[in-house]
Amino acid sequence: MLNSKFGIEIEFTGITRTKAAEVAAEYFNGSTRSGGDFYNAQSVAAPDGRVWKFVFDGSITCQKKSGSQIVSAGSEYSVELVSPILNYYEDVKIIQELVRRLRKAGGFVNSSCGIHVHLNGSDHTPRSIRNFVNIIASKNDLLYKALQIKAERQRYCKKMDAYLVSKMNSRKPTNFAQIESIWYDGYRECRTNRYHDSRYHFLNLHSFFTRNRTVELRGFNSALHAGKVRAYIVLALALNNQALTQKSASCRRVQSENEKFAMRVYLNRIGFIGDEFKSCREHLYLHLSGNAAWRYGNRPQNRQRGGASSDS
Repeated sequence: MLNSKFGIEIEFTGITRTKAAEVAAEYFNGSTRSGGDFYNAQSVAAPDGRVWKFVFDGSITCQKKSGSQIVSAGSEYSVELVSPILNYYEDVKIIQELVRRLRKAGGFVNSSCGIHVHLNGSDHTPRSIRNFVNIIASKNDLLYKALQIKAERQRYCKKMDAYLVSKMNSRKPTNFAQIESIWYDGYRECRTNRYHDSRYHFLNLHSFFTRNRTVELRGFNSALHAGKVRAYIVLALALNNQALTQKSASCRRVQSENEKFAMRVYLNRIGFIGDEFKSCREHLYLHLSGNAAWRYGNRPQNRQRGGASSDS
């Protein structure tokens, strides 16, 4: 589940891109460089040769702290952390410590900020991509509530389009060209446009067809909280693994009066098992109704709730 390579983009404000790069350079014992391009990138070259970038994003509402108040700020306070290619076992603690340091330096998020996880799509087949579409479609409502996707951000991470899902399952594409045709059906703009409208969905396949077979998951509110960031990464990797390994997937939405139990069963099914993922599960249960321990009724649990506040 955790072996696929990934990258992550974390949007925030509160400090400038220059300050964020200085924090990262100190952490990595690396060197900084100004990009001077459209994204006004500040880059940090780590001793291992990988480059971490802090770039401008026009969708971020720029703010900073002034005493006890949060006030508007200039565009230099628009910060998007763009990681290099990462491996979970080697790098998850690194990204967690970096977000802790950025938060300590004054970084914070607001409702305009999101997190995007980019997954290596080189192992995907037409079958697994269709699986991915159906998995996200079937879990639309549960995921959006669990992740508390803000209304302000839903224009950038829409739910799976019912028309797309219907066509994907009625046509049953057997090659990537057929899937690509279905994905772009109904759009008039050029497919090579980097900011093509089709990309603004929870599951973005525009990046798969135009950017070296990368699958992007965009449905995460941003956080400079190590535990939440880890939970989002694990969820993205688990969803990707389910799409790759499951023989088929249904787009049918499962109705449940007990959301927490439904999420618990699903997370166990895709690999969130054992103490290693305890805090990840709790972060994903937090905003759901019901009881994770019991399918029916509302029996009291034996322990106090609240583990999800842990920065782990």
